[in-house]
Amino acid sequence: MTPKKATTDLGSARVFLTGATGFVGQAVLERLLNDHPGTTVTILVRVKGSASAEDRVRNLLKKPVFAAWRDKVGADGVEDAVKNRIKVVEGGLTSSLTLPKDLDLVIHSAASVSFDDPINESFEANIGGVVNLYESLRAAGGDPRVVHVSTCYVQGLRKGVAPETSLKHDIDWRAEYASAFDAHRRIETESREPHRLRSFMEVAQDEHGKEGPQAVAKWSELARLAWVRNELVDAGRTRAQSLGWTDVYTLSKAFSERAAEELWGNDHRLSIVRPAIIESALKHPYPGWIDGFKVADPLIMAYGKGQLPEFPGLPDSILDLIPVDYVVNTIIAAAANPAKKGEPEYFHVASGASNPVPFHQMHENVHEFFVKNPLTDRNGKPIVAPVWKFPGPDKVERGINRLERRVRAGERALRLLPKTKGSQATLAKLQKGVADLATLRNFVSLYRVYVETELIFDDTNLRALHDALPAEEKADKGFDIAAIDWDDYLQNVHFPAITKLTKAFSRARQAERAAAQPTRKADLPARGDVLAVFDMEGTVVDSNIVQQYLWVRSAGLRKAAWPGEVLRILGSVPGYLRAERRNRGEFIRSFLRRYEGMPVARLEKIVAGGYAATMRRHTSHEALEQIRLHKEAGHRTVLVSGSIGLLAKPFENLFDEVVATTMHERDGVLTGYLTKPPIVDESRAAWLTRYAKEHNADLAASYGYGDSHADLGWLEMLGHPTAINADPQLAKEAQRRHWAVQHWKRGVRSPKRALMDGNPA
Repeated sequence: MTPKKATTDLGSARVFLTGATGFVGQAVLERLLNDHPGTTVTILVRVKGSASAEDRVRNLLKKPVFAAWRDKVGADGVEDAVKNRIKVVEGGLTSSLTLPKDLDLVIHSAASVSFDDPINESFEANIGGVVNLYESLRAAGGDPRVVHVSTCYVQGLRKGVAPETSLKHDIDWRAEYASAFDAHRRIETESREPHRLRSFMEVAQDEHGKEGPQAVAKWSELARLAWVRNELVDAGRTRAQSLGWTDVYTLSKAFSERAAEELWGNDHRLSIVRPAIIESALKHPYPGWIDGFKVADPLIMAYGKGQLPEFPGLPDSILDLIPVDYVVNTIIAAAANPAKKGEPEYFHVASGASNPVPFHQMHENVHEFFVKNPLTDRNGKPIVAPVWKFPGPDKVERGINRLERRVRAGERALRLLPKTKGSQATLAKLQKGVADLATLRNFVSLYRVYVETELIFDDTNLRALHDALPAEEKADKGFDIAAIDWDDYLQNVHFPAITKLTKAFSRARQAERAAAQPTRKADLPARGDVLAVFDMEGTVVDSNIVQQYLWVRSAGLRKAAWPGEVLRILGSVPGYLRAERRNRGEFIRSFLRRYEGMPVARLEKIVAGGYAATMRRHTSHEALEQIRLHKEAGHRTVLVSGSIGLLAKPFENLFDEVVATTMHERDGVLTGYLTKPPIVDESRAAWLTRYAKEHNADLAASYGYGDSHADLGWLEMLGHPTAINADPQLAKEAQRRHWAVQHWKRGVRSPKRALMDGNPA
């Protein structure tokens, strides 16, 4: 029972704080350091690298939340805190803990807060960690009071007013905990069943076959791991909802409360603080302080970016927000006024009962803010903030499905079209559309229960604790929810804070993209240990081995025979396409059989004549310019082709080395067989490893230019990969990895300019 007169003084308490590097934990630590100088704080920190415990504490104290405290105490005060006030226990809650016996107070704020973690991971973090904490406290033999930070949403899927009491359920949390790990073992085993593995391999072969067998194996295993994770995520979500909770996070937190009650609350002092949706600080340490995006923020920013044209929320439902400093103040007050032994106390730090924010009020504020302060797209144009009409969930779902079908159909159609700048730009828009739809579907799935809720969290205990505080402390250390002006907080504190955070992330991404695209001479460091590797077909020259063959044959066939040869090739196209999807090397071997019987001298004459002129018309000026820049920087330029070396001969003067396939010949005539496997996909990566070693080259500082998904394996070995006129699969991977993506035009500026004079400029 909260006393009529309460205090916020912790005196010289010896405090153990979990989650000190998290959002709430940082704010709690700052309050302890700033306002409770007599306390000493032991924090739990995971081991990272070779940094000492003191160094990790120093790095933590450099964060913005501690700025005002640092200014107040100065450098000497910070160092004194590191050496004398803050102690470190290395490890995590799920590992073995040895805790001191003389603790006065434990504040447990560590948790996994993801709504869609796999069930075993969520249970291990939120239940296993709690069990380990309280068992370690009991083993230490002390009697500290404990403030256990939970969430209001442990109340689950229900309507009406939820009281500040122990949860009413008789579920065996220990059995559920064990079952989660049984599910993990079962799903892992099922993922290795032959029929599952075959399905993973089929998808990997279809999407990554061009990269080679090891790439197929890698992506097949990644697909298996993704399947396992998705199944465990679904297991957590389904089990939670089957028991009456929204998701695996709220279920695991509910079970962790029951574990705390049984392992500590029955015979020790336990206070459970249940915040609602925690957002940026209203006042302390400064208005708008936030550490990363919190629960509602991705939804808000997706709205500002125009990614959410509609949302299926109930306009009169309650979006239960609470500033982080109100949560911290409640934790400190609960710690200073502990519950009686064996009589746990519960506090809902929520706004829905005393000062509710209806969802329509939140939407009106978000809309107003982004109309006045619009975000901009990549072209610098303002993004128009949508107006939600709050349709039902079924209508939104049908709309998503309809848009998804259109986007997928457009994506499939573009993959069949020639690679042009226009088609690539359209493909990029479609892929963004796919990402936006995934965002919308994800938000609808994750947030729907939070914006359709009809649950109100009673805050009687919270108001009584605030009312009991000394009048002079209420303004700074209290938590009068009713006094918050939500419109002012949202417009002038919270939205500006998360918008600033978004713009900072955006600038970082733009800098990363800019760093990935060194195209000017000034951007290329002058070094002799750097390679610049260019794929020939589709990158330097707009051609493939089929076109090259046709160019050769058109120069060597009688005009009457030419149509017949073209028709024969066209008739073989389906088989060639199947071979290329299975194995690019197989396709090259199969197609190059067509050179059987051609005299080498005759091919050399054709290449030196009309074939070279044709290649000139199909060579990219941007490629020639990029080659020149690399040469001037002292880089070793290498052209690599999966085709016959003779067909790459026109480029010999441009590069330091040309690496290509060679064909077997007998008595000066090509037999149609290769002398060694073609240098494509994984074999090109193996060649590059050996080549770099032979030339003492630094791959991390080297450059690569390729156009096909088959180039992925060797491009990812280089520090500066660039996707040129990329096919859809490579474009998608390049964007995901933040590689440079460029479009090089076809043909040089002046066809009359000599290509083969050794001066590519």
